[in-house]
Amino acid sequence: MLIAVCSLKGSPGVTTLATALGARWPGQENPIVVEADPAGGDLMARFRLPESPGLVSLAAAARGRGGSDPNLLAQHTQLLPGGLRVVLGPVGAEQARAALSVLAPGASSPMRRAADQAGTTVIVDCGRVDPDSPAFPIIRGADAMLLVARPHDDELAHVALKLQAAQRWSAKPCFVLVGDGYPTAEVAQVMGIPVMGRVPRDDKGAAVLCGQGNGRHSPAKSALGRAAAKIALNTFAHWHATNNGGTRAPHLRLAVPGEPISGAALQPLGPQTRNGATS
Repeated sequence: MLIAVCSLKGSPGVTTLATALGARWPGQENPIVVEADPAGGDLMARFRLPESPGLVSLAAAARGRGGSDPNLLAQHTQLLPGGLRVVLGPVGAEQARAALSVLAPGASSPMRRAADQAGTTVIVDCGRVDPDSPAFPIIRGADAMLLVARPHDDELAHVALKLQAAQRWSAKPCFVLVGDGYPTAEVAQVMGIPVMGRVPRDDKGAAVLCGQGNGRHSPAKSALGRAAAKIALNTFAHWHATNNGGTRAPHLRLAVPGEPISGAALQPLGPQTRNGATS
């Protein structure tokens, strides 16, 4: 399964969400997170990791070998604390855009080849996108597109203007909402696409995913991690239902008690406020 995580406006935490999804992906899947933000990657600096292997070395290998090896993507990963495999994007935008121009998905792209292997999910951080983005082909070739947005009037107004175009980029666009604002179900109804869940403000949980934790916390114990677990389950179930005539997805379990699995969950993950009122 290939998942593109992106935004249409601003920087609402796409990299943090992509990393959280990888850390909390369900079942026996073996996720790989790829930093494909044309503006440059963040994880290298956050975790003080070496530049290579990463997106640049992957592009060089794909150029030489055509990207046909299904194990090529995994060969250019590094491990974050906790064992999550990541393909690090370069810090500089020029290097990132050059690498992405080589890695545009197709039947033989490293990301597509890896995602088509049983037991592997590839989660790609595409940053903020538009039709001119070198990450745009990744979105077109993805099995699911998660649009990250804050549920506020100003941001949703901008997203609404671009949403019709975005729905042509992907046959399966979905929202992930960040923070307080309009209720989840209301956003889904007005915008006309399903919402996979809501990410709460969780500074400590985000710090763990930014390499700033003290070692006593893990994504599984944070509010951010629990939200990512639900979003991962809902995204998998929605993808499965879309591709299997609406049939229920296999029951996947996480070490998060009491969390249901549903198709296109439209219920909030926690209290939401609008104009100071909890809903």
